[in-house]
Amino acid sequence: MDRQAQIDFILDHYENPRHYGSLAQPAVVQKGGNPGCGDVVTFYLQVDGDERISAISFEGEGCTISQAASSIVTEMFTGKTLADVEATSSDVILDLLGREIAGTRLKCATLGLNATKDAVRQLRRIQANLE
Repeated sequence: MDRQAQIDFILDHYENPRHYGSLAQPAVVQKGGNPGCGDVVTFYLQVDGDERISAISFEGEGCTISQAASSIVTEMFTGKTLADVEATSSDVILDLLGREIAGTRLKCATLGLNATKDAVRQLRRIQANLE
């Protein structure tokens, strides 16, 4: 994508976030924040018996990059496994957003991914305590 296409992609996700809002019965709820920028997100995950994310959503407020990246994360991981989340590098998000655009805003760009990874870690702890 060229720079303008990346900007348009980011703005579309910011103005029309995908999977926005809470889930009725999430398996896990995870908050994340970026104090330096004032970004705040809450991720909600539902997982099926195969450790596949059956539903993921978020709520939040903050800068364009953090909110757009959170929307992108929900699209990326719907239907994916917990292992897929754990294996995803921040480079994937930076490449999608455009390194030139997001490179100076790394904490904003990776907030959604990091919150989702934290949610998976929390879910793993819950599962371990049930066994």
